[in-house]
Amino acid sequence: MSIPTLSTVNQFINKHRAFKEGGMRSLIFNETTNGLKDAGAIVRVGRKVLINSELFFAWVQTGGAI
Repeated sequence: MSIPTLSTVNQFINKHRAFKEGGMRSLIFNETTNGLKDAGAIVRVGRKVLINSELFFAWVQTGGAI
């Protein structure tokens, strides 16, 4: 099992300029209704929210419908 690439919201948007902070935070806020939670793309450690880049982009490729 490989270790996934996890990033904070700020790290993610700095690396992937197509995504803006407000948009990412909205996606995270609505993770249960938009499929991100089911996709496993959002990881919570205490209050910290991390994004699994590989699973996030798999979710994006499906049109946000995993």
